[in-house]
Amino acid sequence: MRRGSIFRISLYGLAAAGAVTLVALLIQWLPDSASVQMNRITDVYWFTTAICIGIFGVVAGVIAYSVIHFRAQPDDDSDGPPIHGHTGIEIVWTIIPFILVIAIGTYSAVVLSENGRAGTNPMHIRVFAQQFAWNFKYPSEKNLTSTELVVPVHRNIRFELQAADVIHSFWVPEWGQKQDAVPGIATHIDVTPTRTGRFTLICTELCGLGHATMRAPVRVVTAAEFAAWVKKQQQGAGAGGAGAAGFTNSGCGSCHTFTPAGSKGQIGPDLDNLAADAKKAGVPLDQYIKDSIVDPDKYIVPGYQKGVMPTNFGQSLGQQGVQALVQYLQRS
Repeated sequence: MRRGSIFRISLYGLAAAGAVTLVALLIQWLPDSASVQMNRITDVYWFTTAICIGIFGVVAGVIAYSVIHFRAQPDDDSDGPPIHGHTGIEIVWTIIPFILVIAIGTYSAVVLSENGRAGTNPMHIRVFAQQFAWNFKYPSEKNLTSTELVVPVHRNIRFELQAADVIHSFWVPEWGQKQDAVPGIATHIDVTPTRTGRFTLICTELCGLGHATMRAPVRVVTAAEFAAWVKKQQQGAGAGGAGAAGFTNSGCGSCHTFTPAGSKGQIGPDLDNLAADAKKAGVPLDQYIKDSIVDPDKYIVPGYQKGVMPTNFGQSLGQQGVQALVQYLQRS
């Protein structure tokens, strides 16, 4: 191949690679990183992207040169000249992709291994997923429970995932890591937050009618702010009683609106209207509430469907827990 041809191919390739590079850099393809793990994932992404841009530039350059310089004339109906394969070129375009794929695989494996390590003295948080809510328990904080995920910045955290009913998936976009919560199987995911702020935990596994609303607020705070939050939550749980704790811990607020609890869920019926709904059903209020907890399909408020609310609250709360929740909802 003549030197001029190589120059033209290089020029076309650089132009194509430059255009694709602009697309890669000017559009924000990934969320701003907020964890050590996401930083590593972002590095792998750009490493792979750079390799792909280089390959695209070479291929696009050869194609552009061939289209321009070897195109057939309008009146040329003859067959093209017979061409035999070039062993040297075939060896090169086999070895180079092999090396690049091995490099990407090796780098990805190293990052995957690093992201799977909780580090020294990690904080353990138990994550409980059920249709269609998240609950969090902090074993090191006297088993404090919350429907809001609050974690300290720059702390290694291991989230231990459990699911009550179907497969759910734990994902905070800015943290990068994603892991399924599978019924009957204990899974975990490790995260080290790097900046404070508010984020959103999203279920990314289709889990039923309310899947799109299965989200939970996430706050990353300083160590001092986390300690203050823990103290406030523990005091509030003591003052609110077992019924209020049961309402919060069971994720009722994720699906129901209930003014005393400050919840605004839209998946299930409005719990501020319990008295009116019980009257329409023709049963006493306390019985209506209890039946709705242990057998949620027994009374269906107009406009809502059967089979949405989990049927295991009677077992998970226990008799005393159900009664405390009934009293809390009835008095409020």
